[in-house]
Amino acid sequence: MEERLVTLFFKKVIIGLMLTIVALVGGACSTKETMSKQASEKLIKDESVPYIGFLLDTLEEERWYKDKQLFEDHVKSLGGQVKTLAANGSDAVQLKQAQLLIEEGVDVLVVVPHNAEEGAKIVEMAHNNKVKVISYDRLITKSELDYYISFDNKKVGVLQATEIVKHTPRGNFVYIGGAETDNNALLFREGAMSVLQPLIDKGDITLIAEQYTEEWNPENAKNNMKAILKKANNKVNAVVAANDGTAGGAISALSDVGLAGKVPVSGQDAELDGVKRLVTGTQTMTVYKPIPVIATQAAEMAFKVAKDEAISTDTTINNHKIDVPTILLEPTTVMKETINSTIVKDGYLSEEEIYRN
Repeated sequence: MEERLVTLFFKKVIIGLMLTIVALVGGACSTKETMSKQASEKLIKDESVPYIGFLLDTLEEERWYKDKQLFEDHVKSLGGQVKTLAANGSDAVQLKQAQLLIEEGVDVLVVVPHNAEEGAKIVEMAHNNKVKVISYDRLITKSELDYYISFDNKKVGVLQATEIVKHTPRGNFVYIGGAETDNNALLFREGAMSVLQPLIDKGDITLIAEQYTEEWNPENAKNNMKAILKKANNKVNAVVAANDGTAGGAISALSDVGLAGKVPVSGQDAELDGVKRLVTGTQTMTVYKPIPVIATQAAEMAFKVAKDEAISTDTTINNHKIDVPTILLEPTTVMKETINSTIVKDGYLSEEEIYRN
């Protein structure tokens, strides 16, 4: 565990240095003359080789390392070149990173937006330079977005609430959401409430508090949960948490008052720490969204878009401006009993990682 923490610390230090460099480069490329010059100097001289840019909101959460590696590997296996940049939770940095990749001659941008609405600026900038944009996992709203690929995020919320209700069909419930600036967080809540609201209306459940979590930060989730527990005199029977990070924060607060493992808590992303909590019994479930599936399909989509090939989609999602061609993938409930038949079977996490002390 100590080795893993040290590794994550150094990764974050390196990422911070990279982001500083990117921000400086972005600031240096502010004049139209400089932008025009750099845009003409395409990174790949062979125009037939697709160059794909992958913009991540952050690499501070475990799951995004997996997305990055799988996406990059698949783009390369298809014969393309890829560069990934992470904004570390900054809209300004993410916009500069988009500018940098466009100036390098990227053919398509695949974006995990930090802020759903602010991401529209990236789409506008890209389109002004004849670059198409694919929104990855999180929807960019209020824009002329080209494509969207994600999991059925309303269903994620349905799965979370359904499993918690199975354990606790009555009592005082708390909803700990994600960042309100993330459209997915709104969808998770919508899905969860489709399960909870009928029970609230019947009087079986009392939703004593619901709170979005700024920046998806587990520490913010913990502080929110602590405040809720204090106000409710610790009379909380169940917690629907939007992901494993917010679940971890909520469980930490529950632990402080002796309720960890006694109050069911949902999660999402099948992060290692979350799965370990399934094993110990402090977290009830997580939602597994097979990262290899979304990463490889997004890579294939981006490769085709870069080569101006036709894209087949399942449906459309309205992003408050247009109906965006969309591919939605299926999420899966994971309990302690199904860890090996889902996460381990897919090679997402190993038994050694999960069960070692």
